[in-house]
Amino acid sequence: MGFDISEKAVKRAGLDYWHLVDLHVWHDLDELFGSEKPEDIWLATSKGPRSYTDPAVQFRDGCWLFFGKETAGLPEAFRLQYSQRCIRIPIRAEARCLNLSNSVAILAYEALKQTGFPGLREAGEMAGGT
Repeated sequence: MGFDISEKAVKRAGLDYWHLVDLHVWHDLDELFGSEKPEDIWLATSKGPRSYTDPAVQFRDGCWLFFGKETAGLPEAFRLQYSQRCIRIPIRAEARCLNLSNSVAILAYEALKQTGFPGLREAGEMAGGT
């Protein structure tokens, strides 16, 4: 996976919402696709042919976002199989790519925005008008 999700690690990171996460861990892509049937998938890769802001990139409720390791990215065969579903986050030409946590945050919240933030509150306590 590339990062530690042990109880100690998530507590240290301050993830006080961890108990709300519906977590599933698969050993590899073959195991994932053998147990799940994700159809609406998007692959985040610095090699992607278009930006996630392209109007044709429409995230739908239930879509799957795939991210690779910071060191290696997504497997080439996987990228080639789903080449039309590869998207990238714009970045300066001389920079390699954003780190994984920032990339996940950007694309996850774009997907949530496009699907109307299902199950999330959009207003804070100041919305009461006082």
